[in-house]
Amino acid sequence: MTDQSSAVHPVKKYFGTDGIRGRVGVWPITPDFILKLGWAFGRVLAANKPGGKVLIGKDTRISGYMFESALEAGLSAAGIDIHLLGPMPTPAVAYLTRTLRAEAGIVISASHNPYYDNGIKFFSATGDKLPDHLESAIEAKLEEQMTTVDSARLGKAVRIVDAPGRYIEFCKATVPSSVSLAGLRIVVDCANGAAYHIAPEVFSELGAEVIELGANPDGLNINLECGATDVRRLRDAVLQKGADLGLALDGDADRIMMVDAQGETVDGDDILYIIARQKAEAGTLKGGVVGTVMSNLGLEQAISQMGVEFVRVGVGDRHVVAELRQRGWFLGGEPSGHVICSEAVTTGDGIITALQVLCAMQHSQSSLSQLKNGMRRYPQVSISVRVGDEVVDPTLSTSIRAALRDAESKMAPAGRVLVRRSGTEPVVRIMVEGGDEVEVQDTATWLAGIVREELVG
Repeated sequence: MTDQSSAVHPVKKYFGTDGIRGRVGVWPITPDFILKLGWAFGRVLAANKPGGKVLIGKDTRISGYMFESALEAGLSAAGIDIHLLGPMPTPAVAYLTRTLRAEAGIVISASHNPYYDNGIKFFSATGDKLPDHLESAIEAKLEEQMTTVDSARLGKAVRIVDAPGRYIEFCKATVPSSVSLAGLRIVVDCANGAAYHIAPEVFSELGAEVIELGANPDGLNINLECGATDVRRLRDAVLQKGADLGLALDGDADRIMMVDAQGETVDGDDILYIIARQKAEAGTLKGGVVGTVMSNLGLEQAISQMGVEFVRVGVGDRHVVAELRQRGWFLGGEPSGHVICSEAVTTGDGIITALQVLCAMQHSQSSLSQLKNGMRRYPQVSISVRVGDEVVDPTLSTSIRAALRDAESKMAPAGRVLVRRSGTEPVVRIMVEGGDEVEVQDTATWLAGIVREELVG
């Protein structure tokens, strides 16, 4: 199967599934483009409401300084005031955009990518990702000649010094006052990213003994052999320190992976199951659960066995959020650790997701391992093949389509096969799932070889 999400959204020149992202110094992730992007965004905002303010947060990668200045100049030229937050998690910027009554929020981050990538994400005044029509309006404005408002109308810039404290208190407030983390030893891996000065404080102020990892950013070590994309150090630390569990955020802290006391990985599917089960048992689960085409079949079956509806959408947390909103539901997410608890937040939030799981552990007096064992997972293998930027849809290749049909036939009736172009990196992702682990691995490897041969050579 292919990811159908691109079929229902207009194709854009710059915006992907999560803002604009790429290699620093390679168009469009260059200072001159980001300057004009800030101006274009400011002009689009000013067309609806002259003046106003925009918040800018960033992660810890070294290029953030450069792009922060470029955005600031572009927005000022468009007559928009700027409030600088410094290093802040993506969901924190979404939250502060709402509470500080800003017209929009901007995050300078490439999320889980290495330091040499960067990107720009936008939030509306309500803390939501921008709708497609506004992204299209920004792209249209980028084609115009850049101009500057009269000097008397230039935007001003100020720095918000208490932003981390505001967000820490918000995170803590999502936990009932009856819940204490006292007695829990937790390893917290901040991926040397945006939550390095926030996440440890949240969990320790709620009573946990916190062991910090990845909390010493230097501009180059974000996501480097740490965080949600590489839990090996976290696993070692949990076992060596005798911790109850480990938490791994990614560079901008909008996703999370966990490790239980035995060193086993707990991914977004496990986390969704744990939270859904706890809420269903407590009678507080509103509606069903939204997953994606990447969600494990075992999650779908476990949710259905609870008597709860489960639906799939295309990859990307914006699709999950849109489906939740359309259905009036409150829980959804992806295996990668993007989990949306929309009763509390408008986007994926690694810290708040972790707090939901910790509440489930306290409520049931169970370990993380015990909670995740209620879901039977199907063997699933994902392989990424790096391709050129020109590859938009791998299934346009006749050979890949034929191989995909063969793989689907082999894995039928219980298995699934997915081939898609990533919306955040120049890679094609191949996912194969089924009942037999060896067959799943062999099929994924074979299919990845076809993709590599056709698209890379």
